[in-house]
Amino acid sequence: MLPVFVGLFVVAYSMMTMLIVEQGRTIQAQRSLIQALFSDSNELSHLKGKLFQKQRAEAQAQAKANAHSQVQDPSSQNKVHGKTDQPAGKARKPAPPKPPTDATTLDDVRRVLVSI
Repeated sequence: MLPVFVGLFVVAYSMMTMLIVEQGRTIQAQRSLIQALFSDSNELSHLKGKLFQKQRAEAQAQAKANAHSQVQDPSSQNKVHGKTDQPAGKARKPAPPKPPTDATTLDDVRRVLVSI
C-alpha cells in the first residue's frame, strides 16, 4: 500500500509544480500586458495634452483677432446692429431659491408604517 501512496504523492506534487509554473507564466504575461497598456495610456495622454494646447492656442488667436477687429471701429458696429449702449448678452433671470432641506421635508410619507 505504501508504494501506491508514494506514487500518488509524486503525481500530486508534480501537478502542483506544473500549476505553480503556469501561474507564474500567466502572471508574467499579465504584467507585460499591463506595462504595454500603461505606456499606451501615457502616450495617449501626452497626445491629448498636445491637442488641447493646440486648440487653446487657436482659440486664443481667434479671440485676439476678434478683439482686434472690434477695437478698430466699435462705434460703426453699434450703428450697424442698431444698438448704442446696450450690453452684448441677454439679461438673465435670477435663479429660483432652493427649497429648505431640513429633516421634516426629507421624510417620505408614503413609507409610514401603520400597525393595529
